[in-house]
Amino acid sequence: MTLEINHLKKRFDEHQAVDDISLSVNKGDMFGMLGANGAGKTTTFRMIFGLIDPTAGSVTWDKDRLSYKRTHLVGYLPEERGLFPKLTVKEQLIYLMRLNNMKKPDILREMRHWLDRFQVPEYENKKIEELSKGNQQKIQFMAAVIHKPELLILDEPFSGLDPVNSDMLKEAVLDIQKQGTTIVFSSHQMRNVEELCEDLIMLKRGKAVLQGNLKTIKRSYGMKSISIRADYDLDFLHSVPGVLSLDKRKDGAIVKVESEDIAESIFHHIAKKGFVRKFEVEEPSLHDIFIDKAGEDAHE
Repeated sequence: MTLEINHLKKRFDEHQAVDDISLSVNKGDMFGMLGANGAGKTTTFRMIFGLIDPTAGSVTWDKDRLSYKRTHLVGYLPEERGLFPKLTVKEQLIYLMRLNNMKKPDILREMRHWLDRFQVPEYENKKIEELSKGNQQKIQFMAAVIHKPELLILDEPFSGLDPVNSDMLKEAVLDIQKQGTTIVFSSHQMRNVEELCEDLIMLKRGKAVLQGNLKTIKRSYGMKSISIRADYDLDFLHSVPGVLSLDKRKDGAIVKVESEDIAESIFHHIAKKGFVRKFEVEEPSLHDIFIDKAGEDAHE
């Protein structure tokens, strides 16, 4: 079973929201979709589910288009939460899972499993409006996975979560993947993408500006970072050709350079100044690559 997106396009009047995206995600893979607000991520998700029709191109899951008849095969955690505030957690999940043709005893069993896992069993009979935003997020996630979908789409799943709950949710996502679920998710938190995904696509104003295996992208990306620890001021490195930026630290600096070739020149410059405690060339972080590729859009 594979999610196939072929030359997908979506236009709203004069606005090209998605512009010729193609990708393939195999069963059990975890795929990251990155981009600033307005990049086209949510529009792409909606076309995957068949909620809106593409202007051109196609989306298939297991060689067939997703439709209302196949909604039980998918789970969706939207960026904009959609829980009913006056319902209790139990009422909410029973209602939603009955739409997926689950039987009530199965719903209650799975619900209690997840409430225990998220360390909130006492929330079963609490109204949604009585929960914090973080705990509402847990319930929304449960609504996306209780029916054990084959394909799971998570739109900003870690938004608003503190580090403890973020790690808890991350472990749950990894466990679901191990069970064979195919997962596509978007996130502004690059660290989570680096930890979870092997492959990704980065969108800018509807177009793919970067796509492929994360390790390969980082290894082949020209920009590098150099972590330097020294007992003297490193400001003079600003004038070295090929230096893009210098972020001063208490005992040194992180220097971003155009390419790994610049590192040797920088080492010779600082070695003339005195003892170097640390000099380490590192691949760029996904955050650095995102800022470089997204440009102004990354700050919107």
